[in-house]
Amino acid sequence: MSTGGAVEVVLYHRSDDGEQVTAAYHEASRRMAGTPGLLGNRLMTPIGDPGSYVVVSHWADWEAFSRWEGGATHKEQTAPLRRFRDLARERPFEIYRWAAAYGPDLPAPTGAGSRPSTSGG
Repeated sequence: MSTGGAVEVVLYHRSDDGEQVTAAYHEASRRMAGTPGLLGNRLMTPIGDPGSYVVVSHWADWEAFSRWEGGATHKEQTAPLRRFRDLARERPFEIYRWAAAYGPDLPAPTGAGSRPSTSGG
């Protein structure tokens, strides 16, 4: 895997109790606050499938994510959400490296596939 540029980690969850998932998400997010390289995360549910949830975390780079994932605090920080993991899926998570991006609020990915500058001229 290329190690340059931002990565996003997508974790799939399933539950009929959205309030419990939301509470677990907020607790896990509080536990992860201040984690080096973690730029933010969000909880989403697809329209039309209210029992399905994804948590998408945005990391500065692969190295930051790898350090956290291999560290001692990883399992404790994410414990509140673990019971909701969608184990019916072949893989309950995916990791994506940014290849290109557009939008004024998105950082430009590094390396091949970087977006053109949008700063005037």
